[in-house]
Amino acid sequence: MNKLLTGIFLTVAMTLAASAQVIDIDAAGSGGAKPAKVTASLVAEVKAAAPGRPFRIAVKLVHAPHNHTYGKKLPADGTGVTTTLAWELPDGWKAEELPWPEPHEVPSTGGEKSLGYDETVYLPAKITPAGAAGTAAEIVVKVRGLVCDPESCMPFKTEAKTSLPLAAAAEIAAASTEVFQKVDAGSKTAGDSSEKDATAQAAKPKHTADEGVLTLVIFAFLGGLILNVMPCVFPVLGIKVLGIVRQSGEDRTQVVRHGFVYTAGVLVCFWILAGLVIALGKGWGFQLQNAGFVFGLTCFFVVFAMNMAGVFEIGSSAVGVGAELQSRQGLGGSFFSGLLAVVVATPCSAPFLAPALTYALSLPAALALLMFTVIGLGLASPFLLLSFAPGLVSKLPRPGVWMESFKQGMSFLLFGTAGYMIAILAKLISAERLVSSLLGVTIIAFSAWMYGRWCLPHKPAATRFRAMVIVILTFGLGIWHGWPRAEFEWEKWSPELVKKLRDAGEPVYVDFTAIWCATCQVNHRLYDKEEIQKAFLSRKVHLLKADWSKPDAQIQKALDELGESAIPVNLLYVPGKKEPIVLPKLLTVENLTGALNTLPK
Repeated sequence: MNKLLTGIFLTVAMTLAASAQVIDIDAAGSGGAKPAKVTASLVAEVKAAAPGRPFRIAVKLVHAPHNHTYGKKLPADGTGVTTTLAWELPDGWKAEELPWPEPHEVPSTGGEKSLGYDETVYLPAKITPAGAAGTAAEIVVKVRGLVCDPESCMPFKTEAKTSLPLAAAAEIAAASTEVFQKVDAGSKTAGDSSEKDATAQAAKPKHTADEGVLTLVIFAFLGGLILNVMPCVFPVLGIKVLGIVRQSGEDRTQVVRHGFVYTAGVLVCFWILAGLVIALGKGWGFQLQNAGFVFGLTCFFVVFAMNMAGVFEIGSSAVGVGAELQSRQGLGGSFFSGLLAVVVATPCSAPFLAPALTYALSLPAALALLMFTVIGLGLASPFLLLSFAPGLVSKLPRPGVWMESFKQGMSFLLFGTAGYMIAILAKLISAERLVSSLLGVTIIAFSAWMYGRWCLPHKPAATRFRAMVIVILTFGLGIWHGWPRAEFEWEKWSPELVKKLRDAGEPVYVDFTAIWCATCQVNHRLYDKEEIQKAFLSRKVHLLKADWSKPDAQIQKALDELGESAIPVNLLYVPGKKEPIVLPKLLTVENLTGALNTLPK
């Protein structure tokens, strides 16, 4: 049972890691420092609704600069994901779609152009209320779609809600009049355009969305199929089939029955995982906007890649469970074997699963469940085929060194995934923080190497114990050092901004830094300390960063005027004083707080 629970935990973890690409547009990112790419709210044309009297309501989408979403339909030759609204209304209430504004040209990824919405857009609908006057009702809408900037796209989901009282007569919300004038204008334009383009659109082949789904279904099936080639599953596949044949004698029907029961076991396990992932996905919409989560995924993929590359071994107990697959008798044994097949395949997670699972989380629950079912069918298909034709067992390649080579080759796909996670992390934290996080990942990788070197079964117990203690401490050090922490909001330095703030009598702190400056990175760790943060905040100091990672003539000139030839250089401009305080090259709590104490509180 412990083996089974351990395997299920690992399976869920891998599935979540692969599928954690859906973001919640309400999340603000790491420590709230990063703005949401798009936010949603509801605007109604009434402040009180009357039962049976329809009114209009609009979803207000506000996009961050350079971000866009898509309309309810895509051109036949276009790419993207449609935006959908799912209304949750009280019993008896009805929602009806209205024409949306016509999408316009927006800059998209790779320097291309696309059709979508940016800045602020209103997506209208008509609501018919029910109930009795004197009560109140809550209106909820769930918004799903794809949000893109010039560099990348991510699925998103969020919800917006509002509450309306019911009265004998509807009361118009005067504040919303201008909004619905815009809605009327946009709807008219969209309607005219739709009439003009209806014939042309009908003549175009509608293939983009269908082909995209079909491609991901194929990847899902291949992802499940390729799990059979892993060292923990493949060696026992043929043995299990032959064992069933021996049990059933010449009864071919009984052999086929075992194949279907085994398939049912695989699917049940995947359906359990689907339920968990879908349930968690609904409440975990913010994953890839959370720097800590992305850092954890990076470490996860690096460690598992090292495992697949053979640096250390985990899941040996799972392999043992796999070896027991042929020992169980009867249909119950075949069903349980299907469950265990999912578990023992987990340490060798297949590279094709990530895109399929990512897409599954952006789908409605029923379609997401279909995607997991296809993965399960991919895993079960070889066993099912062999149960129909046991003679094919002799045609299977012999287990051997090639399987270990295949497994090690797959590790580079996980290393690549870790690299992608690092690229996401670079968008969420500063360059200096990224250096600390990468060093943390390196320390964690070193702890995994030590585990594979000295925590081996043939080593003396005392050696394994000491090694395990060091491994745990090193792993903890890597997490502590690399974990993204809340950061100050730094403004970009410029001589003009310094002059403006000083003329206004504001205290100003300037950090001349660069990503390649090692001493600068050491100094930046000081900004994490609570007493330093309080000192900056209590004195309302403006924090400016002069990033010299690339050549910059203005920074070079400023350093020359200060008589400094190298960084780090940290300055504090005290109101009323002409010259700044130049702090020592290596910052300490004492010298930094000492300088800040010269400022009035």
